Amino acid sequence: MISTLLWGAGLGVGLWALAIYAFPPRPPLRALVDRLHTMPAPPPILTADSAGWALRVGRPFVKPLGMLGLPNRKLRNDLAVTGKGIEHHLAEKAVLALTGLLLPTLVYLIFTVADVGLDWEMPAIASLVLALGGFLFPDLSVRQEAERRRSTFRHALSAYLNLIRVLLAGGAGVDGALSDAVGIGKGWAFQQLRRALITAKLTRTTPWSVLGQLGTELDVHQLSELAASVSLAGTEGARVRLSLTAKAAALRTRELTDAEGEGQAATERMSLPVVVLFGAFLIFIGFPALASVLGGL
Repeated sequence: MISTLLWGAGLGVGLWALAIYAFPPRPPLRALVDRLHTMPAPPPILTADSAGWALRVGRPFVKPLGMLGLPNRKLRNDLAVTGKGIEHHLAEKAVLALTGLLLPTLVYLIFTVADVGLDWEMPAIASLVLALGGFLFPDLSVRQEAERRRSTFRHALSAYLNLIRVLLAGGAGVDGALSDAVGIGKGWAFQQLRRALITAKLTRTTPWSVLGQLGTELDVHQLSELAASVSLAGTEGARVRLSLTAKAAALRTRELTDAEGEGQAATERMSLPVVVLFGAFLIFIGFPALASVLGGL
């Protein structure tokens, strides 16, 4: 019964993938019309790196996976934050899935050659489980890395706003304060801010509009809100300075609250091993007495 279900599921998935590859779904007419009337989007500020052995090995699977609508929009944003190309991500998913699918089969063949009796159902189930895990593992890894980078960027943004506020209080202009403050900091976050300001100079646009675009690409709404509020403030140093001070205070409060929440969650997780150890100790103490009572009945 299990073997019949496995063969049927594999045949169905294979036929479905073959049909999608041979007859890819067409986009709806409304989407095509909207694409004709939409204005071209500005070039992205975040850059993606598409290189590595996974892309060379899994390149034939990139197009079929892309036809299935992978990855979704949220995962595309996470890939942009981590600097990982979409093709590289899809190729890595395909390579890991194939590795998980073929590894139990290889072990089964080795046991068969060594004349070790082993049923084929267990390797088949293990292949499916490992293939699914290998297919989903890159998504989880990208999400965790993107959240870590967003948190790092929020910390750097708070420091950046404080630097701008100090420079404005010293009599510097808005553009000069933005350039001088971003030149002081180091790291990935300040590198993205520096690239955004260079893009604003090259395209002759306001720095706050480019910083708002960077906030949208990073999915850091604090930067987008800051760009919107300061763009309304105009070029008056006092008003800009007040807006930056308020936003920096709000960011520090947010980071402090998140740090306290993470600390409380870590404290609660630390209590779990103690509870498990206490339960095991109770079983160790009470099992002999319970066994003797049950043996005397």
